[in-house]
Amino acid sequence: MGHTFANLLVHVIFGTKERQPTIQDSFRRRLHAYMIGLGRGEFGDVVRVGGTTDHVHGLIALRTDVSVAEAMRKWKSVSSKWVKDTFAEGGGFAWQSGYAAFSVSPSNADEVKAYIENQVEHHRTRTFEEEFIAFLKRHNVPYDPEHVWD
Repeated sequence: MGHTFANLLVHVIFGTKERQPTIQDSFRRRLHAYMIGLGRGEFGDVVRVGGTTDHVHGLIALRTDVSVAEAMRKWKSVSSKWVKDTFAEGGGFAWQSGYAAFSVSPSNADEVKAYIENQVEHHRTRTFEEEFIAFLKRHNVPYDPEHVWD
């Protein structure tokens, strides 16, 4: 076979350093737009980005030559630097060191997109910590409750 074909959809979730509310309303939309452009240039396609003051969700479609780890390293480091360089109120901004990544079937992509789009409303009743643990449990990802946030 001469060509490589794939549809590698991944739902990624990561928070700000120490889950601090450092994604300000004043620049959240611009950050998400920047992350979409950055991701498309670096690792494939960014189908959706959304989040609140302390975390981001992304639905990404990876190229076959990029790993999830490579995509997350680049996405987080470059976007963090951009926030610090672009916004006066972004000086202390940083992402947490880790992330969560879950495979998404194409048949479930619309549901994940809707979930990401409704983050602000969703988090009126549930914290990021509660949401994150629920995702780990739902996807059967083993974790140590003592060290989830290290």
